[in-house]
Amino acid sequence: MREIVLDTETTGLDPLRGDRLVEIGCVEIFNRMPTGQTFHRHLNPERDMPAEAFAVHGLSSEFLADKPLFAHVVDDFLEFIADAPLVIHNASFDIGFINAELDRIKLPTIARDRLVDTLLLARRKHPGVSNRLDDLCSRYAIDNSRRTKHGALLDAELLAEVYIDLIGARQSQLVLAAETRETRVGGDGEMPRRQRLAPLAPRVTEDDRAAHRAFVATLGTGSSISGGKPPSRTDVAMISRANGNSSRGHSIMTIGCRSCFGILRRRNTPA
Repeated sequence: MREIVLDTETTGLDPLRGDRLVEIGCVEIFNRMPTGQTFHRHLNPERDMPAEAFAVHGLSSEFLADKPLFAHVVDDFLEFIADAPLVIHNASFDIGFINAELDRIKLPTIARDRLVDTLLLARRKHPGVSNRLDDLCSRYAIDNSRRTKHGALLDAELLAEVYIDLIGARQSQLVLAAETRETRVGGDGEMPRRQRLAPLAPRVTEDDRAAHRAFVATLGTGSSISGGKPPSRTDVAMISRANGNSSRGHSIMTIGCRSCFGILRRRNTPA
């Protein structure tokens, strides 16, 4: 299943009071694993940047002045998220800003039934404790050392890792990864077998082969095993495999018995 982990940065806390989006970051995950596909844009909010917001994400009005408007990137954004569920931490905040931007340019808003709120999931799983993104990273041993300030793409990447742990999907991935590797090309899959680290040593020694050749030579040339000729190594191997024998003794005994039977049958056949 395809899902999009999403985060935003803004000029403030309330889109109804004129606060705007300044950054969108999205990370694609498929079957609960990041695919490496992302969407990331900085946006010109068409207004000043309050000091409080700048302290959070470090995006200044000067930096954003030459960035595109939301209206200029909305088609790419909507194409990227398509109809996938949106995984967001404190989803009502981010989707409130995105829908306000969509409404401003007269486009349909995003339905809330598409949202997966990781803050609500975390509160159910870890009640009574703080469930900020930094807290969850610490709880699940996810390295967030790069997060010196908030950033939409970095936070979405961290949230993707948190989400996989939060729903218990990482343990399943570890078990599957230890057993098999699946490669998909055009919808087809290959499930290769695990290989031994070192091949098994052959059970048949050169002494065994020499003893067997000497034994076969005593049977004469009239055996029916190989069309009246002494059996070749291929005959020996085929007969051994056909009988399901894996030990040296069984293989030699099988050839000996069948060879003798061939001679007896030849001798007992009426002239």
